[in-house]
Amino acid sequence: MEIKGSRNQVSKEPQHRINESIRATQVRVVGENIETGIYSLREALAMADAAGADLVEISPNAEPPVCRIIDYSKFLYQLKKKQKEIKARSVKVVIKEIRFGPQTDDHDFNFKLKHAKEFLQEGAKVRAYVFFKGRSILFKEQGSEILDRFIKELEDYGKVESAPKLEGKKMIVVLAPKK
Repeated sequence: MEIKGSRNQVSKEPQHRINESIRATQVRVVGENIETGIYSLREALAMADAAGADLVEISPNAEPPVCRIIDYSKFLYQLKKKQKEIKARSVKVVIKEIRFGPQTDDHDFNFKLKHAKEFLQEGAKVRAYVFFKGRSILFKEQGSEILDRFIKELEDYGKVESAPKLEGKKMIVVLAPKK
């Protein structure tokens, strides 16, 4: 049984047109130790051959298409390296959740508060919520008091990103770490 569209399939088609697969008759050639200019495809291929490198179409939509004389495998390596660097620089937001009940006592509150402080110091966001189960929805005031106290205790560690609001059976507040 063959599965079509599998993620594990490796694309054999190159990402860029190289050498003879370039379709344009005139190309703008750029590269190191090369005089930038517009050349016929034959001249550009001869220049690339003389340099011992490949003619790679970098910008196919330009008029005329831009090609670079470079070693294609080295070019692909540099592209992968840049993409990896960009991915490493991107900020990954971690959200930790803390759950309270409307009748959460002081010991449990302090225990969860200690964890919230650690999360904020690590740079994670904290999503605290009071979960109302069954008829406990009648104690909305107690839930908002718990979250207000929670916010007040964490003033030094984080700032409120979204104020406490009731969504269904949960009253939610989100705190972001202070820089």
